[in-house]
Amino acid sequence: MALQDNGTRERNHNLIENLMGYMDTRIDIIRLEIQEKLKGAFVSSIHIALLGFAAFMSVIFVSIFLGLVLNHLLDSSFWGFGIVALVYVIMLVVLVVGLDKKVFQGIADKAFDNTIYKSDKREKNI
Repeated sequence: MALQDNGTRERNHNLIENLMGYMDTRIDIIRLEIQEKLKGAFVSSIHIALLGFAAFMSVIFVSIFLGLVLNHLLDSSFWGFGIVALVYVIMLVVLVVGLDKKVFQGIADKAFDNTIYKSDKREKNI
């Protein structure tokens, strides 16, 4: 007794090929999204590093300038720098002892809200 095929094997083969093509395309899309996110993170980190360096240098030179101005106003060669250093020590003590980590946690929560585990935009339309 011969089994009748009626083209189901060919349709199954086409269905499997289409499914494999869909899977390959989906993998390629995910790879491209990962590459875009890595590129964005790299550019952001370089940007933040350059801004941090510029801010650090600005703080250093403004501190030296304030120290020199205070030295001139106080007719001293060291009191101006001591006052500037005291301001930084007070800021350090306030940051270490006075502020709670919850303040920084709130800032981090707002900054990084829904950035890592965002839902896929394509899946919203389904």
